Amino acid sequence: MTTAAIRKKLVDYLQTADDKKVKAIYTMVEDDIYSSEHGINKEFIEELDRRTLSFENGTAKMYSWEGTKQAAIERVKAKKSNGISI
Repeated sequence: MTTAAIRKKLVDYLQTADDKKVKAIYTMVEDDIYSSEHGINKEFIEELDRRTLSFENGTAKMYSWEGTKQAAIERVKAKKSNGISI
């Protein structure tokens, strides 16, 4: 059976299925739907979790706003002095 035929059968089924079955099917594919709509995949979520944990346990390297701002200003100045247009 082709993918197109399967899609058609699923659409036809979902239009007549009872609410309980529709909710059950949605629950099974909810993560995939969210991922495709928002460009978020399992690896991205795992990376966010890893970063959150390192922040919470104090092992993440952190920068103050002032330090970040100053570093950005210095990089812009360095590029300008080297003749690189921004």
